[in-house]
Amino acid sequence: MIRKATVKDLSRIAEIQIFNYRLFFYPIFRSDEYYFDELQVPALMKEYESGLDSLYVYDDGVVKGFIKIEGTYIARLFVEPVLQNGTIGSQLLEYAVKEHDADHLWALEKNEKAIRFYERHGFTATGKKKPEDGTAEYLILLRRNS
Repeated sequence: MIRKATVKDLSRIAEIQIFNYRLFFYPIFRSDEYYFDELQVPALMKEYESGLDSLYVYDDGVVKGFIKIEGTYIARLFVEPVLQNGTIGSQLLEYAVKEHDADHLWALEKNEKAIRFYERHGFTATGKKKPEDGTAEYLILLRRNS
């Protein structure tokens, strides 16, 4: 069910990310210009096209989630919002850990739901923070417990 992404998956990957961004991040950042003008499927597809080697999708006949793994860093993990709280995100994260030895990621400090998800899967906040570019918000570093 988890496989390497192909060019054919890019529109679905972009949709999933955009739905998540609008649902979970727009209430925090409140940027109409970014979330409803700049953030569009074609632009995101083009951005991901050059990084296909690091993209994996959960596909059971329909792409329902994806993960971007750069070395041991989890750069993105998104599941179609209406399918969250199932096992798709867990399967993607476990795949990253088992197959790529993924051991760290940055999460938006205010994204408590995501942080709790990662903590349930053996990741712990390190106390290290960095500003989210161009905003007043912070990202926190989480590392997998060894």
